[in-house]
This record gives sequence, C-alpha cells and structure tokens, in this order.
Amino acid sequence: MIEADKILQGIDREIRDILYPYVATGSISNTAAEQNAGTFLMELFSGVPYFKEHPELYGLRRIPGDPHGRSAFWAMRRGRGDRTVVLVHHSDVVSVEDYKHLKQWAFEPDRLREEMLPLAQIFPEDARKDLESGEFLFGRGCTDMKGGGSVQIALLLRYAAQEEFEGNVILLAVPDEENLSAGMLTAVELLRELKERWGLNYQMMINSEPHQRRSPDKGMLSLGSVGKVLVSVYVRGFLAHAGTVFKGLNPVSLLSRIVEKTELNMDFSDHVGTECAPPPTWLQMSDGKTGYDVSLPLNAFGLLSVLTYRSGPQEVLDRVRMLSGEAFAELIGDMNRSYRRFAEITGEKENALPWAPAVVTVQELYREAEAAFGKEFTDDYAATLQKAAEQLRRGEITSAQAQLQLIERIYVYIDDLSPRVVLGLCSPYYPNVSSLDWNGEAEEMAETLRKFSSETFGQDYETEYFFTGISDLSYSALKDGAGVRRVLEDEMLLFGSGYRIPLEDIEAVSMPCINIGPWGKDLHRATERVWKEDLYRRTPALLNHAVQTLLRREPEHDS
Repeated sequence: MIEADKILQGIDREIRDILYPYVATGSISNTAAEQNAGTFLMELFSGVPYFKEHPELYGLRRIPGDPHGRSAFWAMRRGRGDRTVVLVHHSDVVSVEDYKHLKQWAFEPDRLREEMLPLAQIFPEDARKDLESGEFLFGRGCTDMKGGGSVQIALLLRYAAQEEFEGNVILLAVPDEENLSAGMLTAVELLRELKERWGLNYQMMINSEPHQRRSPDKGMLSLGSVGKVLVSVYVRGFLAHAGTVFKGLNPVSLLSRIVEKTELNMDFSDHVGTECAPPPTWLQMSDGKTGYDVSLPLNAFGLLSVLTYRSGPQEVLDRVRMLSGEAFAELIGDMNRSYRRFAEITGEKENALPWAPAVVTVQELYREAEAAFGKEFTDDYAATLQKAAEQLRRGEITSAQAQLQLIERIYVYIDDLSPRVVLGLCSPYYPNVSSLDWNGEAEEMAETLRKFSSETFGQDYETEYFFTGISDLSYSALKDGAGVRRVLEDEMLLFGSGYRIPLEDIEAVSMPCINIGPWGKDLHRATERVWKEDLYRRTPALLNHAVQTLLRREPEHDS
C-alpha cells in the first residue's frame, strides 16, 4: 500500500487547480456545452507523463446517436494484479437561470462570492452564514458534482505518478446524469470491454456525489442508490357534448381519480429499517385537446414517478393497475348516482350507464390491434416507432410525448372504443441497488471509513442503504436482468429503439457500490455550495483510504 502522506501531500492545491477550470467549462446538461467537460479532461490527461506513455489507457467514448455529440471520458491507472476500483462522477450540471442577474458568474466561484456578499441578507440564514464564513465554496457544479469529481481526478493523477502501483483504478466522468444517464449507460459497455480485455476483477464502484447531513457534525456514506420507475397512464374517454354529459365519459375525471389514489401513496414506498423511499408523485398530467370546443376531451395522459428500494418495474406496474381499476369502478358508481339524481329531477327515464372498468397495458393494447389488423397494423406501427425514435434522438420530443404518439397510433387500429386506462413504462429506468444484494463488502468498507475518519478527523459518519437523489450508481449492478428485460420489452414502447439500457453489460460488470463525497448544500439552487474542509482535505483522505483498502484486501474477501 502506498503511504497516504505521499499521495495526499499538497493535494488540496491540485484539487482546486482542477476544479476551477472544470467548473468553468459550463457543461449544462442536455446541451452541446457538455462536450466542453470532455475536451477539458482530454487536454488535462494528455499532458500527464503516464498517459502520454499509455495513450491506450484514456480517452472519450462517444454516446451512440447522441444529438449533442457527447462522450463519456475514461482513464485507467494499470498496476499489478486484476483487482480494480471504479471511480465515477457526472460532468454535467443543471442550468444557471436561477442565479438571475448573477448567472454570468455562476461558473466563477471567487467572483460569484464577491458579487453575492453585498446581497447576503436576501439569502436564507444558513446560506448567508456559510457565505460570510468563507468555509464553503459557492458556484454551479462546485457541489453537484465537480467537487467530488475533482477529488477523484486528483487522486488518479497521484496514482499515475507512482512508479509502482498495486491494482487498477478506473475513472469515469460521464455526461447526462441530470437527464437520462446516457453517459453512464455508455460507460457500462466500456467497463465490460475493459474487464474482458484486461481480465479485471471489479471490487467496488465509488461515486462522489455530495452528501447531505442530518446533523452538521456527522457525514453520510450511502451504500446504494434508489431506483426509479416512470409509469405512463393514458385514459381513453368517450366523446359527448357537455350538454349531454351522461352520454360520455370524461378522461380527465378518471385520470384525476387515479392521481388522487397514487400521489404520495405510501403503499408504494419500499422501506428498509428506518429508511423509506419517498412516495410517488406525478410529473405530468394533461388532456389531449389542442383547442377549445364544447365536447369532453377524448383522452388524458399523465406520468407517475415511483422511487424504489426493492420493487421492480412489474411490481410497480401491477400496483398502479390495481388502483386504476379501483378508481375506474368508483367513477362509474359516482356517475350512476349523479345520473340517477338528474333523472329524478328531469323525469328522464334512467338507464344505467354502459361503462365498465377496463385497465390494460400497452402490450395488451398492441396485441389487440395486431390480432385485428395483422401486418397492416404492424408495418404502420413500426414506421411510427422509427419516426418517434428519431425525433427523440434529435431532442424534438420527450420520451413521454413519444409514448403518447405511439399509444394513439395503436388506437387507430382499435375497434373497441369504450373507455379504458392504458398503462406503460417510460424512460429512463433506474434499477435500485444496495449493499443488501451483496455479502457485506459495502458495510465493511463503511465501517473501515468510519473508524478512519474518527481517528483522523474526530468526525463520525452515518450510513444509509440508499442514496435518494437518484444517481448513476443505479447502473453499478443488476438483479433479475432477464425479468427486467421482459417487462421493459413488453411495456416500454421505446425500449430498443428510442431508449437503450445495456442490461447484459450491467449484469456482467455488477459490483457493490458506495458513495463517498463532500458535504454539500442546496443542490440545484443558486446557493449551491460545498464545504471546503471536506473538498480539499477529508474527502480525498477518505476516498484514498477506500481505494487502497480495496486494492490490498485479501483474495478470500473477493465478491
């Protein structure tokens, strides 16, 4: 093991010298500016003697078909043996519009502080104190997450400067984490190639996302990452004039009831011990009208986000299906009761409304159209799918809009036009991962780091099974890949066309994971900031201790 002092001496200056220009790249997510981060890293590593001598050990991996031409950056310090640690961070940042008139300095930490200080009184008390103390570094990306990324880069460069090195360390700097994680999905394919090319034995993936604290004196180590399932809900109503409302069914009414039954519904929230996944919430809800008239809407569409700790996509879909059926039955009951009162007042002859609850999946709807129209339908649908996938790749539509287009195209070939609910899955899909799926490697690492931190800095760290901010660690491992593939192939209409997730590659490189990052506050806000003590001193020491521990661990502890 390399002496820590030799690795860490003066690293604070190196981290700062990396972080400032890294932040200045302004690599805003889902824009061509993300390429700036890759360009910066290529220039940085091309000037390092080790990588000059080994140009095959670093580079850019282009994301296939990416509309912005983005790439994932990678670099590897090869040493003795096959034991390998993977360091990952994302190089994109969210937009700077929230900085308002200060946005021109959002990527210049020192200048930003100068401009913010005269305005300190307008900020929340905690942010004001941190600004005035000088103990935190403000600026877009300083926290989320080029601070932790710069720590990783500085350590890898120190490892590359050693004449002898035990084990291997791979660095991944990926774009698009704040959007669809296309960078990480490409990086996973690269990890499999590197593993097979050099016979690597992956020990652990370490992310360095900023951690949040429950109390100021205790850090946080995350031993996994929350998953995310996006459920699309399409409601087909039945047209009628608003003056003859009982002859139709308003899809907005039904979708609203489904929203009411699912929004913040804790029955969806997986929990492990005292940790609980945040309950689901709706990200989108609208009807299909593009103009005004006096008829009921024909359809309504919504997108439900469900965060998971243990549930898979099929379990989530089944739960939404059950609640949608309940909502449908309740709506019909209420409509009949209202119609009965209307008939009593008007003297109109009452007839029970003809609607019956019907909930299907997109795959079931597809098969219905295929059974009725055969090749005529499948050829037309394939052309529609190809067009939607191309529009999605060019950034002209979202995955939800593409899903809606495809469902409505299927409906062209559906003869049964009675009201129903159609459920599907939208991209992106994030698997849930945690140390619970391994043999205690992450827990052992966390305990090692807690002891190290206590002895070195007098600071304790808490642990949690899941990082709830959604991260690229979701792609560090996969359980039941075949089952996941089946449900995605069936119920995610864009799977394999407009959206790709290399499930087999994720399974092939699966490894335990942990998040070791600096203390950060107010992510995605204008007061985003990182604690300098963590950034420059404690996190580098913790991360180096983790890497060195993993690379020297005895073979019998291998996963």
